[in-house]
Parts: sequence; structure tokens; C-alpha cells
Amino acid sequence: MEKSLCMLPAVLFLGLLTHGAAALINTPAPTKSYALIDYTTTRPTVNWTEAVTVKGESRDGTTPATAEPDIFTTTVRDKQLDTTDTSKERNKKEKDPRDRKTEDDKSKLDCPPLGLESLRVDDSQIQASSYQRSGLGPHRGRLNIQSGIEDGDLYDGAWCAEYKDRHQWLEVDALHLTLFTGVILQGRNSIWSWDWVETYKVQLSNDSVTWHTSMNGTQEALFEGNQNPETPVLGLLPVPTVARFIRINPQTWYSNGTVCLRAEILGCRVHAHESGSKDALDFRHHNYKEMRKLMKSVTEECPDITRVYTIGRSYMGLKLYVMEISDNPGKHELGEPEFRYVAGMHGNEALGRELVLNLMQYMCKEYKKGNQRIVRLVTETRIHLLPSMNPDGYEEAYVKGSELSGWAEGRYSFEGIDLNHNFPDLNNIMWDTQEKAADKSKVPNHYIPIPEYYTKEDATVAPETRAVISWMQDIPFVLSANLHGGELVVTYPFDCTRDWAPQEDTPTADNAFFRWLASVYASTNLVMANPDRRICHYEEFQSHNNIINGGAWHTVPGMNDFSYLHTNCFEVTVELSCDKFPHVSELPIEWENNKESLLVYMEQVHRGIKGVVRDKLTKKGIADAIIKVEDHDHDIRSAADGDYWRLLNPGEYKVIVWAVGYFPSMRRCNVGMEPNPTICDFILTKTPIQRLKEIRAKGEKIPQDLQLRLRALRLRKLRASTKAINRRREDEWKDEKEGNLCGTCTDLKSNELYLYSTFKRHQASAKVLNRRIM
Repeated sequence: MEKSLCMLPAVLFLGLLTHGAAALINTPAPTKSYALIDYTTTRPTVNWTEAVTVKGESRDGTTPATAEPDIFTTTVRDKQLDTTDTSKERNKKEKDPRDRKTEDDKSKLDCPPLGLESLRVDDSQIQASSYQRSGLGPHRGRLNIQSGIEDGDLYDGAWCAEYKDRHQWLEVDALHLTLFTGVILQGRNSIWSWDWVETYKVQLSNDSVTWHTSMNGTQEALFEGNQNPETPVLGLLPVPTVARFIRINPQTWYSNGTVCLRAEILGCRVHAHESGSKDALDFRHHNYKEMRKLMKSVTEECPDITRVYTIGRSYMGLKLYVMEISDNPGKHELGEPEFRYVAGMHGNEALGRELVLNLMQYMCKEYKKGNQRIVRLVTETRIHLLPSMNPDGYEEAYVKGSELSGWAEGRYSFEGIDLNHNFPDLNNIMWDTQEKAADKSKVPNHYIPIPEYYTKEDATVAPETRAVISWMQDIPFVLSANLHGGELVVTYPFDCTRDWAPQEDTPTADNAFFRWLASVYASTNLVMANPDRRICHYEEFQSHNNIINGGAWHTVPGMNDFSYLHTNCFEVTVELSCDKFPHVSELPIEWENNKESLLVYMEQVHRGIKGVVRDKLTKKGIADAIIKVEDHDHDIRSAADGDYWRLLNPGEYKVIVWAVGYFPSMRRCNVGMEPNPTICDFILTKTPIQRLKEIRAKGEKIPQDLQLRLRALRLRKLRASTKAINRRREDEWKDEKEGNLCGTCTDLKSNELYLYSTFKRHQASAKVLNRRIM
């Protein structure tokens, strides 16, 4: 983009000499006509790794009998723009596909997209010659827009003209003089019909009245469009042109379909004003190699608070790197909660990856500046940042780039696995057990074990999923967020519905707190919080304050539910933007949209109560102690050192803690409004039987205090058992007086034998009980 902007003065000068339109161009009033400025003596190099093809020959290489207009286009299969590399460098990259340069060096479009896909272009800026109905209006002609399930609603997947002729057009008003360089086209997104444009022309104007067709020499340029509904195809203008308005004019379309398209326009604004972020961060798309370099540079800049480690490898052998940020990296500190951000589960949802990389840089720089908010986060929280859970998928999407990778390319792992659908279904295991149990209170509501089928070697479990599960088991995470893209909404568990209903609100026992977590992120996100924002595709989340229960959206036993049911960690999913893979020019804006949300969400890890569960005698922490909050049917457990964290909304809570071999303990803990945890420590006393077992296992002498306690315990149990026996005897003698002794006995001697045998049974049971006590 920088090169294109640097060329603008020369371009404008040449255009002015050619057209003599300097006065018109500098006219500020937008209602006046502007002269079109084009290149007549100079044309920038078309920077595709495969040269632009000109339609002068047939596809089999023979010359057609009738000359056709030239078509300027390019195929998009594994191709990218290259603004700096020589042919030798390109050949070198083809030999080693992993050793690619960054997008800034090797693969950026000459000019960025205007923003049809990202919604920077408003609906009012898009017009059309005609449209079939409102749901197929010009405002739906946006690249990668997704349709609703039902055809005929207000949210269909393209602009479709009412008439099937060559006079139809889709027009975009850039609002400012813009150097237009190309058009990206897609067909209609629909599960019911196939529609796409096969060839088209491009027209440009300064006043939306007088139009000039993009020319290829002396002929009107004819651009090649689509051959299927989803693959984006780029058409570069043979002569990049300065104008305000641009039209796409379809010429031919799929024979069994109609005139339908989705589009993005590429253009550099003339006299552009810089906008974005004030933070000096590395705003670009980082492939695997560049991501490693960036993470290394952050650790070198802030070695005292950062550490990079790996939790495993992808199917293709790429390491899953994690950045730890803490004042004592590499060690769990007693009482300090563990937090994580996970991005890139779907490889083509690239914004989360870049935001996590931005967050690393930002926290390092601000910590060094003494920003008290960041210093507090670093010193009181152990933060783990996983920027790319699916690096194989990202590398696939990165090759084609932000505009040409489409909606799904790179989403799955190399094996074709959707990682969010790859976690074990613990939800239905819990619900099925509850339904079958006579006493539901005895059914585990947390730390539900992984089912046996999932642990077998031949189970369809991606190595990336196995690595993340192991990571979740090793570290006592308290709070997490999983960063996705393609929508603007925050979802919270449960994501899986009972009986696999397609859509059904399925709350957890901590529904109120999960709604709080989701609201914290959504309400501070600059785009989600904008009441005037346009919906991304077909679902309107603003009426729900941009948060929704995952099961009420679509059911999947994913990472959020697994985290909640198998570990102590609460997790939500954040859909960051309508555009899964924003152009590099959008990254500073997206950082500003999400910066406060990323920080304030991390701070929620300090809400609720926390403390340490200790042994009364040894003062050591007790691992795996169960912490139960009254009226919250979801327990958590203490970590290896005995510390625990229970996320709760403000209020007063009755908390009960117990562990194997200890008497339970109860406290009332009050949670305030501020994001500072209430300290609720617990001291547990071992039961005498547990102490006796431990002493005998060590072969030590039983202390006198323990002997006295055991003796007192035995006496209490003996008295209780004696009372029970006496009550049963009294009931039996009462039955004797009433003549209801044996029931089936008819004579006195039989009744006497029955009473004697009953007495002997009670006597024997008393002896057994006393032996157990001793």
C-alpha cells in the first residue's frame, strides 16, 4: 500500500497532463463532476506470480476465428500479489513453501479493499440497476457474505439483478477520489441455487452520470469472473484509474442461473488521511516463521516478564507456541490465577492471531513504560497466549491472502478436522448419568473424565486437540477466551444442547456469571457496542446485547464446554469481526476496536473468591479439595498447592470445602462489586481414622491425643449402636405382647426360638461393630 501511495503524485501529474483536469480534481464539492484520471503513458507492473492472461487465444491455444475483447484477469489458485520479489526469489519460494516472506514484503495487493466485506462501505454507498427482491438487494453484494438457511428471506447471499441482460450493474460510491486497481468477484452463497457471473466489464465515473468503461488498449476490457459460487477471482484493471464511482457490469453468467454476484473493490484513496492506532505495534499478517520471530523479539525486549514455550506440534510438525506473561515466568505462584487466550482454532480466522500477537507487544511495551494497569495485570496474573492453535490451516489461508482465501479455506486442520468439533462430548455423559441416577446430587458436576473411546490410538483426535487438552490439564486455568471470526458476538456455555437439539438455550449452573463475562467483552468492543452497526450476514445479535448462549446459536460440544466440565476454567468464544481475514490495512483499526475488551476481560479473572485450603496440623496446601458454593450446582477443585479460585458475581455465598480424609468446613464469603477477589481460606482437620492410617503406614507410634480421640469416637459409636439395638429390642418385645412375634409361628415354643435367634443376631452385630471401632 505504501508503494501505491508514493506513486500517486506522479500518477496524478501524468493524468493532469493528459486530461487537463487539475481544477476539477481539486474541487472540494462532491456534487461537481470530476475528470477521470488514468494512466496513458505508464502502467504499474501486474504483480501476480502468474502473469495476467489476455483473451486473444482460445483455451486450447488456437486463435479463435472471431476476435473477442481482451480479458484481464488472473486465476486465484495458490497465487498472490508480489510487489518486491524477483523471479529468482519466487522460484526459491516455490521450492520451499514454508519459507515465505511476510505479506508486506511479498504478497500484498497494490491497493486495499474499500471495505464491502468488512462493512466500512455503508449500505447507502451501494446501488444497483435492479434487484429481484429486498433480500437480494445491492447491500447483499458483499464479498463472503453468508445467506440464511431459507431462501426468500431478507438475508440472502448475493445481489441478484431482476433482469437477465447486459444492462445490469452494481455500483459502489467510494465517497472520495480513489485510485481503483481491481475487482474481486464471487457467486451467490446459497444451498438451494447456483448463480455466478462468468464475465463482466468495469465502468468508472466521477459524477455517477458520465461513465467510462475500463479499456484494454483500444478495446473495452472484459474481465473473467467465476466458475463456481465460492472461489474469489481477482480482476486487475489494465489501466488503474482515479474516480469516485465504480460499476460492475455483468456480460455473461452461469447458463442455468441468473445475474448474481458478491464483490470487493480494490482502491487507494487519493489524499488519504492516516487513521488507525497510536500504538507502535507490528501491524501485519504473520506467517509461521514471522510469528516465531515476533514472539522471540518480545521475549528479548521484556525477558523478565515473558517466556515462550510449546505445548505440542501440528499434524505437519509446526510447533504450537505459547507466550507466558508474568512477573515470575515459568512458575505457578500461590494464589495467582492463570489466564489464557486461544486464537487460530480455525486457521482462516486470522484476526484473533494478530490481536494476540499485538497484545504481547502492547503488554511488554506498556509494562516497561510503567502503565499501572498493565503492571498490575502482569504482577497479579499469570497470562498464557496461544496465537495459533491451527498453524497448518493458517499457512494454507495465508498463501492466498486476506481477500482470496474465501470463506472456508484453511478453516480445518491438515487432516480436514474442525478442531472446535474435536473435543469429547462430556455434556451428554453428565446429562445421561443424571437421568439414570436415583439421587442426582451424587452425580459429578465437574472434572468429568474423558470417555475411553476418545483415548484410544485410533480415535479421530487431531494432534492439535490432544496438545491443548494436555495443556489444560497441566495448568490450573481459571478463565479463558477462544477467539474466532466471521461474526460479531460473544457466546457462552453450554454450546452443546440436550438431545442434540439444533438450537436451544442450554444454560450452565453459572449462567449469570457467564453472561457477565460475555457482556464485559461485548460492551467494550467498539464495533459490537455501536447501536448503528450493520449485521454481518443474516443473524441479528444486537437485540441480545451481542451475546448469546452457544446452544441457542448452534450446537457443538466444543472447547468451551470441555473446559468447564473437565477443568476449573470458565471460557467463552469471541467472534471478533464480520471479516475472518481482514486486510492488513484493517489491523490497526481492529486492534483499537478490541484492545480495551482484551484487557478488561483478563481483569475478570480476579472476580469472586479465592484462597488456600490447608491442613490444620501441617499447614500445607491440600490438592483436589472440593469447593462447593450453595445454589451453584458446579463445583471446582483446589490446585496442587491447595490454592483455588471460584468466579462469582457480587453477593454473599455459603461455601463448603471438603477433601478425602478431612472433616468438611463451611464459611460465608462476601463478593464485592470491584474486580478484586475476596480471600476465603479454609483450614481442614483430618479425621482420626485418616490420621491413624497415615501413622500406621509410616510405622510410627500413635500420639496420646489421637488415642484419646479414637477412644472417644469409639465410645460415641458404641453408645449410638447400643441405642439402636435397644430400640429394635423394645419394638420386638412390644410385638411379642401384641402376639405379632414370628408372623408365621403358631405355637409358644416357636416364638421363643424366634426371640432367642433375634437376640443372638443383635449380639453378633454389636461385636462386629465394636471390632471395627477398635
